Amino acid sequence: MPWFSAIRPRNMSRFSRFFPTTSLGVYLMTMAVLTVLPFLGFVVFLLVQLENSANETLRRDTAQDAQTIGRSVERRLQEMATTLRLLSTSPELKSGDLAAFQDRTASGLRASSLYMLLVNAEGMQLMNTRVPYGTSLGKISEPSTLRSAIESGEIEVSGIFYGATGKQWVFNVTMPLSRELSPTASALVLTQNAGDLSSMTATDALPQGWSAAIIDNNGHVVVSSGPGNLPSGDPFPKEMLDLMTGVNESAVIGGSDPRMMLGYSKIPGWSWRAVVWGPISSAQESLLSTWRRLIFGSAALLVLGLLVAWAVAQQLRNSIREIASMAERMGEGEIVSPVVTKIVEANQVAIALSNASFDRRQAEERVHFILNELVHRTKNVLTLVQAMMRQLLRSSDSVEDFHAAISGRLSGLGSSIEALAKQQWGGIPISQLVDLQLSTVAGSRDCITLRGQDLTLNTSAVQNLGLVFYELATNSVKYGALSVPEGRVLVEWTILEEGCDEPMLTIRWSETGGPRVEEPHSRGFGSTVIERHAASAFGGSVDLSFAGEGFVWTLTAPLRAFEMEYEKADH
Repeated sequence: MPWFSAIRPRNMSRFSRFFPTTSLGVYLMTMAVLTVLPFLGFVVFLLVQLENSANETLRRDTAQDAQTIGRSVERRLQEMATTLRLLSTSPELKSGDLAAFQDRTASGLRASSLYMLLVNAEGMQLMNTRVPYGTSLGKISEPSTLRSAIESGEIEVSGIFYGATGKQWVFNVTMPLSRELSPTASALVLTQNAGDLSSMTATDALPQGWSAAIIDNNGHVVVSSGPGNLPSGDPFPKEMLDLMTGVNESAVIGGSDPRMMLGYSKIPGWSWRAVVWGPISSAQESLLSTWRRLIFGSAALLVLGLLVAWAVAQQLRNSIREIASMAERMGEGEIVSPVVTKIVEANQVAIALSNASFDRRQAEERVHFILNELVHRTKNVLTLVQAMMRQLLRSSDSVEDFHAAISGRLSGLGSSIEALAKQQWGGIPISQLVDLQLSTVAGSRDCITLRGQDLTLNTSAVQNLGLVFYELATNSVKYGALSVPEGRVLVEWTILEEGCDEPMLTIRWSETGGPRVEEPHSRGFGSTVIERHAASAFGGSVDLSFAGEGFVWTLTAPLRAFEMEYEKADH
């Protein structure tokens, strides 16, 4: 593991400990999940609220459906009771003419599905409109309701029973008779087939898969319809009967089966009940469909979000890897070209890295160039200093003379090198070089005139020509024009191109107004520098004139020996 991988920024957030070190894809996929889940949770919350509201609505509707059936049954039983009251006032009944009473009753009930029985207190049938008058009849099949009605003096409905005469499941509505209404009978009984009430339990208005039933006072089915259809006379399931203990006209969740709902209504004034029941799911099919769509849609949305996050993570990962590869190659010193990714910001980073690699290479090359230049210049300077010291040592009579001679020349050489260093060894103009060396020796340029189009000298020319100008200035200060106030020095340079194989540079040092000049009898270090060293260093020729009016020094050499391009080619 690289040493820097263990470094943690000091300003890292204190919350960072809650975030593990993992891949970008994991973070993006986690963000996708955390983005989708709250939305799904809110939707689920809304659907749960909607489901609760739907359950309350279903509970209310179920109770109303049971109440509607109960009211229909109530009207039928009330109609039968009214029919009994009307028949009880028949004059034939009062007079005891039972044959006429049966004819009249059978004629009145012919359009309905009702049958009339006339019974005594022991339950013996005196008349039954199901059979012709005079047919031998027995006791009624359900005597308990007869006894209860006689005892209470009220009209009562029986439970369902199998009729011996009609040979099918029937029920009775019994009305007790007083002696004033009938001298021979104790009760009028209207009987009806249970199947005639089936239209009241029709399930057309109920949710699909729901059932309806009418239950008698004994808990037996009078009639029912729907998928949960029970035959007439069968006991209604006890677990469902046990649920019908609350407030009238209410609905409850189905006991041990929470998927079922049951609504019931006690028929007012009678002992029967109307019941509807069925699965909650069928009544809430649209809600369940919404739940299914939500689940499938949520799963699809989550998968899509994860796929998108994974795809984005791949793009980011590839871009980061390419940029990391650029950085590694840049660290190895290569110039890297920018990679092109699908991410604009990554492309900008890639361009910046590419530019940085180029700048780094340029900087490294510049450093290498400067180091090589420094080594080269140092060698040249040392060589020049060594030659200078040898020459001065031979011409000096004492250590003090040697020290004085070498100090001044090293100071002049140092000034030239300092000027080059300030220009990063890029050369300096010839006018600046003259000013530098003359100001070092003479201290003032008031007596010196420069003439010529300025020319930038290369580093070698600066060092060598600097030594020459130093020697010329030193000689002039000691013996020439600069040794007197009225003396003058003219430094001029010109470029000659006509009549030459290559451009030539002529530099002339002319002194006037000084002491009379005579050619020296001996040659010292200074003469060597301004004559032989100058000619050798620039590959040209030097002319010395000792005319009486003043000393003149002229250097003629190829222009290329002074220019920057020449130095680069030479290196």
